[in-house]
Amino acid sequence: MIFGLRFSLFRLFILTLAFLSQAYLYIHIRRAIQSSGASDRSKRRAIGAIGTIVGLFFTLNTYFLLRPVAWVDPPLAAQIGLFYPAAIWNLGSIFSALVLLVARLAGFVGRTIVLLCRRRGTQPAPNRVNLTRRRFLQAGAGGLAATPMVLCGYGAAYAGKTYEVQELDLPFGHPLRVVQLTDIHAGIYMTPDEMQRIADQVAALRPDLFVLTGDFISNSMVFLPGCLREMARVRSRFGTFACLGNHEYMSGSLSDLRAAFAEHRIPLLINAHRVIHTERGRFAVAGIDDLQRGSPDLGRALRDLDPDIPTLLLSHYPEIFPRAADRGIPLTLAGHYHGGQVKLILPGKAISFAHFRTPYPEGLFRTKDSHLYVSRGVGTTFTPVRLNASPEITLFRLT
Repeated sequence: MIFGLRFSLFRLFILTLAFLSQAYLYIHIRRAIQSSGASDRSKRRAIGAIGTIVGLFFTLNTYFLLRPVAWVDPPLAAQIGLFYPAAIWNLGSIFSALVLLVARLAGFVGRTIVLLCRRRGTQPAPNRVNLTRRRFLQAGAGGLAATPMVLCGYGAAYAGKTYEVQELDLPFGHPLRVVQLTDIHAGIYMTPDEMQRIADQVAALRPDLFVLTGDFISNSMVFLPGCLREMARVRSRFGTFACLGNHEYMSGSLSDLRAAFAEHRIPLLINAHRVIHTERGRFAVAGIDDLQRGSPDLGRALRDLDPDIPTLLLSHYPEIFPRAADRGIPLTLAGHYHGGQVKLILPGKAISFAHFRTPYPEGLFRTKDSHLYVSRGVGTTFTPVRLNASPEITLFRLT
């Protein structure tokens, strides 16, 4: 209940921020049109057209964010003409408005300094206003404000679709080749063709074990069968295992989820484990229920499990790691945070919503002899844009 309220408030915050940003941009664009040398009729038409486009994009993106769009395989025309432009504009507008606001504040500070210098007699007063210089600065500010839009377009069309295979060698206690996939988020931004391509990439890695750590869908159960169908195509020596994420609980009932996974013969580990016997000994795969929306019970997941058997723990949220390390679990795999999805890189520091929310936003963590790996996942949420957080398929070579 608390998590659902926080999620709703976060969506409301994003929509409010987008609305204010787009209103701010619209005012700037309208002023620029009004100050142009075009005829009054042309100005009115241009302002009306810009207002219509801004309103349409905001309405579309609000609808996509608040209501599940059950379009399992949208054609390319719908993606190019509807989904992606609205998403790119709504995210890009926030950063574009921020750039304009900073530029405006910098200009105000600069003018204040010049005015103070004139009053002290250290700066001669100009004879006239340089209109050419003013237009040049306005054009420069406009170009700078357009940069976030270009970056968001790049983040949606290219950076969000270029899947990186991350390879790690880790101690485990049993030789094993494991591929982790997480946060697929099947929906209008993750189509059947994309999932087929991802499944083919996973299969090409020839895993001994294929594990899935939640958020198979974005916002509707209608996308789950297609997602599971593609994941079930991957063949691995010791099988495929999965745990649930928060988006599954947001979209469907536990009984429907169990039925869907059973139909596609993918074992779903909800506070449970499986012991796998190999010619080199035994290892176990355990899965815990979603930490926010499910009923997580690590004790139940490990009940009657020999502590000497190397155990791989699957959890959608990485925050289970301290408890898993206390239980001596050598490796925990998680996801959820997408590596921040849209991340600003500063010297020695990364900034994103995820990096403020958790100590485990992405990558490898260690406590004593226990490791946690948090994958960036392959899908997206809220927006199809990824920047500085490329989608990831993870290959572990365990020893």
